[in-house]
Amino acid sequence: MKISFFVFLVFSTLSLSSAQSTSAVLDINRNFIRYGARYYILPVISGRGGGIALTPTSINQKCPLNVVQENIDDRNGLPLSFIPANTKDAIIRESSDLNIMFPSVTICGKPPVWKLEAMNGQWFISSRGTLGSPGMNTLSNWFKIEKYGGNGYKLVYCPMVCNTCKPVCGDIGVAKNGRRSLILSKEPLIVMFKKA
Repeated sequence: MKISFFVFLVFSTLSLSSAQSTSAVLDINRNFIRYGARYYILPVISGRGGGIALTPTSINQKCPLNVVQENIDDRNGLPLSFIPANTKDAIIRESSDLNIMFPSVTICGKPPVWKLEAMNGQWFISSRGTLGSPGMNTLSNWFKIEKYGGNGYKLVYCPMVCNTCKPVCGDIGVAKNGRRSLILSKEPLIVMFKKA
């Protein structure tokens, strides 16, 4: 009897801690963020720019596009969708690997999917990623949403889709370079999600 109770207690504790670590991500109306639905990513703190959008990497080229924060607070940016590595789950969960894409944009020949890239010693977010296929070859395309404070979330790059890989990990913040590019940063951009 005591052994059965002990086993029950252990499994209950493990289940509870597992459930707590996989909480659903909520939008500003306290609804679950859903796989494939469209949302705006907006800053929690007003006065620091608008939503997330795309911009050409240079003035002379339309493609490729980099991921940026709008300069103007009132702009929502472009709608994004979240596609989890575990496509059987209809709800986006905290700290789970996912692709982030702009589903309504195909200016460069395919839907832009976020990808971590390096240039001049800086890690930044581009739109040259590949959708799906979790593993070593797509490691730079997987991001996470983590709870931050009471009502906010932060975007994180630290994929777990490859057991043998050792990715660089960090929070996603905004470059102070005038273009407001999304980069790996010690200062995360604290965000909320609004249904598009």
